[in-house]
Amino acid sequence: MSAPSTTRPARRSPFARGSRVDEGPRARFGELIPYLFEHKRILWFIIGLSILGSIASLAQPLLVSQVIGIVERGQALGGLVWALIGLVVISAVISGYQHYLLQRTGEGVVLSSRRQLVARMLHLPISEFDTRRTGDLVSRVGSDTTLLRAVLTQGLIEAVGGTITFIGALIAMLIIDPVLLGLTVLVIAVSVVTVVALSGKIRVASQRAQAKVGDLAASVERAISSVRTVRASNATDREIATIDRDATGAWNMGIQVAKVSALVVPVAGIAMQVSFLVVLGVGGFRVASGALTIANLVAFILFLFMMIMPLGQAFGAISATNQALGALGRIQEIIKLPRESDADATIAASIATPGVRSTSAPAIEFDSVVFAYPAAAVELDTDSTTDAAANVDAELDALEAGDLDAPADRRRPGDPVLRGVSFTAARGQRTALVGPSGAGKSTILGLIERFYDPEAGAIRFAGVDIRTMPRTELRSQIGYVEQDAPVLAGSIRDNLLLSSPNATDDDCIRVLHAVNLTDVLDRNPLGLGAPVGEEGIMLSGGERQRLAIARALLSAPPILLLDESTSSLDGVNEQKMRLAIDAVAEDRTLIVIAHRLSTVVDSDSIVVLDQGRVVGTGTHSELVASVPLYRQLAKHQLLV
Repeated sequence: MSAPSTTRPARRSPFARGSRVDEGPRARFGELIPYLFEHKRILWFIIGLSILGSIASLAQPLLVSQVIGIVERGQALGGLVWALIGLVVISAVISGYQHYLLQRTGEGVVLSSRRQLVARMLHLPISEFDTRRTGDLVSRVGSDTTLLRAVLTQGLIEAVGGTITFIGALIAMLIIDPVLLGLTVLVIAVSVVTVVALSGKIRVASQRAQAKVGDLAASVERAISSVRTVRASNATDREIATIDRDATGAWNMGIQVAKVSALVVPVAGIAMQVSFLVVLGVGGFRVASGALTIANLVAFILFLFMMIMPLGQAFGAISATNQALGALGRIQEIIKLPRESDADATIAASIATPGVRSTSAPAIEFDSVVFAYPAAAVELDTDSTTDAAANVDAELDALEAGDLDAPADRRRPGDPVLRGVSFTAARGQRTALVGPSGAGKSTILGLIERFYDPEAGAIRFAGVDIRTMPRTELRSQIGYVEQDAPVLAGSIRDNLLLSSPNATDDDCIRVLHAVNLTDVLDRNPLGLGAPVGEEGIMLSGGERQRLAIARALLSAPPILLLDESTSSLDGVNEQKMRLAIDAVAEDRTLIVIAHRLSTVVDSDSIVVLDQGRVVGTGTHSELVASVPLYRQLAKHQLLV
């Protein structure tokens, strides 16, 4: 199996299923607190409103009891009725405003969690994207973070005020009739034990359901991103069936959550009904016996409802919190991963002699570099291109080895991709990397960019081990044009300004002219604002490649890495591109990968790679005379 791509490692074969994502670790409640404390001021205000609402609610049964007593005695009600109406209105206003604030704060929690998750996700090491599916990562940002809202909107904060209401009602009921209270508490205790027993199952079921939603998102993303290949292969129905299986799996897990949650919902209702029936029956008997007045019985029943209501809120809060903790576990799994830059200081400290930049040292130097991709990340290398010349090169390599199966394709996961590679790229010169598919050419560029670090050996920039340099500083010195020339959705200007945000429109037009791409501006009245479509679908393959090169040229870095930069161009545009590259190559170091030797025969130095090793270095004429593999490649392409 070939090495994985270092240029777009998250882009997998559209038909590669991959392993399913497990549920991941479950979060603790303490991990949820920081998300809530970001909004502590408004939460304290909401809690204050909740307390006021609880006081207004607790006062209502007392007023009702007094109204009934006054009516029994035949006295005038006075202002009690208006006071009761005022308390009801105040409770309703407080409840409505509190609900709005909770919804608003809940959205704030979702926003802050998404910001934190996206910030960490886009700083993850490239190796993490090799082993994770894009759709599942998107699901964590969209679906999982949304569940955090439920913690606020479904009763957690309201439970604070509800607790006051519960305790106040409990004390009032104790004063009114301890016997009725004892029977009520017995019924409620059974319901609380039941809910606590079910809460753990809700968390597990919710976490598994979110994992299945991630599977579904990954399948949809794969099918949509490869829709043209799917259509051309008459595989539409099969992909629909695959997505349907994942959708059914998500539905099944959602049903599991619904089943467990459905057991919690009626518990509060049953507790209220049984408590009400017990109070009504026993209370009626005690009224008949003279142990309790009708006014006190009515007040007790009203307090009973007030005690049961926050209990229902607490049950809802338990269910919502457990679902949120299941989703938070998946969020925290990503947030706890180390950032790409976290290892810089440790690596730098482990290198005894960091070195000093030298103007006389080579721009880039590889010194006995050994590298292997993580076993889980081994997929298609970007050296494996659909270009006909690349396929021919691979066949020549296989024939020379006496085997029809290319050795690179038989590489096992975890096997070294580079095996003691050493070469130098002189400052201000052009160095070409050539060789069969899977030889490790694109891997070399990925290592220069520090998408990965070598397992042994060293890579030096101007005499300094690049592992001692911050990645941002290193990458600011390098322009990188990937093999598949990725284009971001947006406009032409958006793509050009990706690495040069301060460039002017004139600068953009200048580099477009340099790569013979001004016709794209002419055919759309929006000019630089013309949309390029998802992944640049509104541009041809050659135009996408030229736009990617223009993006690199705009930043004017001292080092340019070009991975098959002319593979999608026709002869005319290839020649124009070579002239453009020649123009910008002055005073710059170029490292170029090419399968078509005609594009690199005039390079200052050509490095020939085979099976992760350097088998020859020199000029075109020197290599034709001394390296059999290079001679075979040149002969096939009519260059000798």
